[in-house]
Amino acid sequence: MHLLYCPDRSIAESHVLMNTEKPSVAHNVDHNEIAKFEAVASRWWDLEGEFKPLHRINPLRLGYITERSGGLFGKKVLDVGCGGGILAESMAREGATVTGLDMGFEPLQVAKLHALESGIEVEYMQETVEEHAAKHAQQYDVVTCMEMLEHVPDPQSVVHACAQLVKPGGEVFFSTLNRNGKSWLMAVVGAEYILRMVPKGTHDVKKFIKPAELLSWVDETVLKEQHITGLHYNPITNTFKLGPGVDVNYMLHTRAKKA
Repeated sequence: MHLLYCPDRSIAESHVLMNTEKPSVAHNVDHNEIAKFEAVASRWWDLEGEFKPLHRINPLRLGYITERSGGLFGKKVLDVGCGGGILAESMAREGATVTGLDMGFEPLQVAKLHALESGIEVEYMQETVEEHAAKHAQQYDVVTCMEMLEHVPDPQSVVHACAQLVKPGGEVFFSTLNRNGKSWLMAVVGAEYILRMVPKGTHDVKKFIKPAELLSWVDETVLKEQHITGLHYNPITNTFKLGPGVDVNYMLHTRAKKA
């Protein structure tokens, strides 16, 4: 079951770089989606709050990314749609040099403060991935885009930008929700209305993405599919696990062609 509500630079100073100019790719910003996360940003690091599912699955996400990347130590990593920094901080703890991108001001402020309090070195920027790609092409060893694609008007554009940002031979990871009756039943009806583990209105099934759609966008770039796995929730044992079956949540590992 999908229970994710998705919507750090020196130890002495972790900062957010704010872009005050009108975004050149404003068409790919959904202000209603941003507002959802702005409203609850102060509770991003509350382990029992709205983002509890993200905290619960973060070890699985981190383990998958770390293993499939051959380790993160010493690598330059970009986290697209970083929110309050849960994954970004954990990758920095693995020894990566991490940059986090998000268009929500309040989540980035929370991420900045938490990184400072934790002594974690992460750089946060309020910028779209398309804007970032225009200035930082082929600069990252690893790019992650977790639970973000279903919250933007043009997810295909995000996939293309991620492909531009990764170095030749580098790794890009995506996670999102499949679009079908089962995912609607489990991610919307179950998670929002029955179990009430995420706020009502978190998900819009029309924005969910079939694996075939995501893979078709990947095929338009330098990226090649390496592995795909499902993320599953068992309400009886209240546990998450990775495994076969991509009918609800899934994660995709891709790799850029070498030069």
